[in-house]
Amino acid sequence: MDPELIRELGGLTSEARNPDTLDIDLLPTLEVLRKINRADREVPQAVGRVLPQIGAAVDAIVEAFKAGGRLVYMGAGTSGRLGILDAVECPPTYGVGEDMVVGLIAGGEAAFLRAQEGAEDDPELGRRDLQDINLNARDLVVGIAASGRTPYVIGGLRYARELGCTVVALSCNTTAAIADEADIAILPDVGPEVLTGSTRMKSGTAQKLVLNMLTTASMIRLGKSFFNLMVDVKATNAKLVGRTRRIVMEATGVSFEEADRVLSQCGHNAKLAIMMILSGLDREAAERALNEADGFLRLALQRVENGKQGKASQ
Repeated sequence: MDPELIRELGGLTSEARNPDTLDIDLLPTLEVLRKINRADREVPQAVGRVLPQIGAAVDAIVEAFKAGGRLVYMGAGTSGRLGILDAVECPPTYGVGEDMVVGLIAGGEAAFLRAQEGAEDDPELGRRDLQDINLNARDLVVGIAASGRTPYVIGGLRYARELGCTVVALSCNTTAAIADEADIAILPDVGPEVLTGSTRMKSGTAQKLVLNMLTTASMIRLGKSFFNLMVDVKATNAKLVGRTRRIVMEATGVSFEEADRVLSQCGHNAKLAIMMILSGLDREAAERALNEADGFLRLALQRVENGKQGKASQ
């Protein structure tokens, strides 16, 4: 074992011992759970302290999307799995392409189900994984590492910088090495874990909260919501078909039957159905109005209404 690595780990908050849980091995179940719950409460507060950095990352992601780029997550172990979880939820939730948000994990797909711990120690693997997806300068790369020192992530971020990509680092250590490779560093300090070094706990929860924010806020900024309704959701199963109908009913006040009728006319596209119902336009005109408003439903409806008022005043 490298003595330098031991010293490096010893200086990380995520590897420190939590003084509140030194007796956790002696406690009854309910007391163990109370300590875990008390520690978990620190996480949203830590995330709240780095909202400016999260906001800067969201703005950069939106710009990357508008330029035709992708959001690429890369990490090892729990961090990599969290990135993949966030990426795979985007197509059904927001109706985007499968490659708009990409998740990479050290060790490949097999590492999602079974730990491939040695893979994270290879910086060249991070570079190769980004080469394999044809990373280009329009893309934005988010390196995720609770410790902030994962060689796989560092290697990937360095390659991304060479290409001219915007690079974001997400770690739960304020001294994270990956922050030195990034344009934007998001470093929520959640403190020591309940079990020393078990970063799938508080650190993992913080990372999940941040990733939720990155994609949710970015998609909202791209017009993927109407009020707080997910109007670009894909109706790919029975639950989502039902949700799509409910979204149309909530947005327009029409009956179940009317929502179903209009949805059947427009391929179960909730945004288009709402546009047709609220504007009174046929499908072709509604699609044109949405395209002219870059997919922002409120803006498209506003323009149609302004047009009607202009004609009425003539």
